[in-house]
Amino acid sequence: MGYSKWVSGALGWFFLGPIGGIAGFALGALLDSSGSGTKIYTGQNTRDGFTMSLLILVSAMMKADGKVVKAELDYVKEFFVKSFGVEVAQEAMILLRDMLKKEVPVREVCLQIRDNIDYAARLQLIHFLFGIGKADGKISQEEITLVEEIAGFLGISPQEYTSIKAMFIDNTEWAYQVLEIERSATDEQVKRAYRQMAIKYHPDKVSNLGEDVQRAANEKIKKVNDAYDKIKKERGTL
Repeated sequence: MGYSKWVSGALGWFFLGPIGGIAGFALGALLDSSGSGTKIYTGQNTRDGFTMSLLILVSAMMKADGKVVKAELDYVKEFFVKSFGVEVAQEAMILLRDMLKKEVPVREVCLQIRDNIDYAARLQLIHFLFGIGKADGKISQEEITLVEEIAGFLGISPQEYTSIKAMFIDNTEWAYQVLEIERSATDEQVKRAYRQMAIKYHPDKVSNLGEDVQRAANEKIKKVNDAYDKIKKERGTL
């Protein structure tokens, strides 16, 4: 009869806040369909909490522009396969299917994430969300607005939000925005900014989330390097 989704959803919400409620509902559906447990979220470590938080925010992102398209679903599946492996990806898509049926209280979910996940991991969440938002080749204004709201609720500084956004949305200043500096910065300031960003976005910052997330975090460092290379080429003096 599918009762387990309602029981687990209610208990999850009571004991684990909004994330527990949504996760409990979806996990209950997974148990109903498979008759077995799931490995994507055990509540026992930060990596599981990060993965479930990402999945919940992805469901909100996919509904931001009023439609869920196959390209986005395919991208999310490919993304989870690449980042977490085939088994986790299969479970993630089952969970996502049920999460898409529920409204996500974005502010409350983000505040719970903010209280339980460190800053570097929250930066990684924003990076992932922009990647998923651009799954169909472009990111809508509704999706950009939602990610900006999520970043605010997660306590991400406007400057760091702009830096990550510039990694996905091209404009003439993107390289400077990635390094969080103005075009008027001196060569020495550019070098210093690059060193600081290389430290901030180093994959080791999210090593507590597991090797899969750490590998995915390499994309941020690559963008930082690309930005620095572009500025060096443009100036020819660095």
